[in-house]
Amino acid sequence: MIDIAGAVAVESIDEASRDQPDPAHVAAGVRPVAAHYGDPLREQRVLDTEVGLVDRSHRGIVAVPGEERAGWLHTITSQHLSTLSAGEGTELLVLSPHGHVEQHALVAEDGETTWLDTEPGMTDGLLAYLEKMRFFSKVDPRDATAERALLSLVGPAAAEAVGTLGVTGLAAPDLLPVPGPKFAAGAVPPRAGIRYDVRPLPIGGWARRGLLGVDLLVPRSAMEQVVAELRGAGVPVAGLWAYEAIRVAARQPRVGVDTDHRTIPAEVDLIGPAVHLDKGCYRGQETVARVHNLGRPPRRLVLLHLDGVTTDQPPTAGTPVTLDGRAVGFVGTAVLHHELGQVALAVLKRNVPDDAALMIGETAAAIDPS
Repeated sequence: MIDIAGAVAVESIDEASRDQPDPAHVAAGVRPVAAHYGDPLREQRVLDTEVGLVDRSHRGIVAVPGEERAGWLHTITSQHLSTLSAGEGTELLVLSPHGHVEQHALVAEDGETTWLDTEPGMTDGLLAYLEKMRFFSKVDPRDATAERALLSLVGPAAAEAVGTLGVTGLAAPDLLPVPGPKFAAGAVPPRAGIRYDVRPLPIGGWARRGLLGVDLLVPRSAMEQVVAELRGAGVPVAGLWAYEAIRVAARQPRVGVDTDHRTIPAEVDLIGPAVHLDKGCYRGQETVARVHNLGRPPRRLVLLHLDGVTTDQPPTAGTPVTLDGRAVGFVGTAVLHHELGQVALAVLKRNVPDDAALMIGETAAAIDPS
């Protein structure tokens, strides 16, 4: 999609951006993605109110074939996957022994292979962990980024728009409620905490309905045809800047940007979609259980409104958030939203009140309490 008229590549604006394909993937033919196509705010409005097509083909894709894949992934990640069946998707985390978030991936199961898509730059780390945990299991994980590409239909009309590709009736995401502290054993059903409907695409690959729209995991060789069919049906394109603005407004964290090396799942609202609280042991499970039973993680994810007076440039990820001159957290993703203005996701200490007069450098910031 980088060849579409008006496309501006992410790295042409920010050479240090995380939204670039891995060098190894570039060498294998993976191309840059567009930050925008000439009008980022209009593209946001389209994603917010209708539907648009976003190129997210820079994300890493890991394929996990093998007859023992479901049970194996169940034991080494945070999600309940032993009952995952063809046509289902979900999310998972890889945690450190101390319960810190190391990896996040979305899942699509097709009956023969479990497909994981993850952040650009994190594929090698995820694959290395899977390889280390293979032992004698009948699984064969591999980097499939050169084979498959992720495109996303984003917006309230996404489920209808995917009908152009021959897929109809995708069910909305099915999210289990998170139980309270010290819940009874067996209170959480033995299934993934969130289930996404996954259907085969006639052109090849799969459509997965998620929280922001419908992801299309397609053969990389079919990308051009998929884009042409959707654009021919009137679906406009939108850049990654627009997608990020919609994601921030929805308060969906991005691992590696809205997290740091100390982040635990409960701090960034990943317990519901990516962690099963009653599945038994896995790496980092003790921390997850202890924090949930206490009911108060040390930090929390918030949406900040920035005054935008001193600068029209959003702060970079990792910039400290201060209160009375003391650091109380850090900025993750900061964007210019078409309705909200300058906003950012941030991780703050739990005891920072909602009405705190926060600062990010010279910029005043306020917590959105809703």
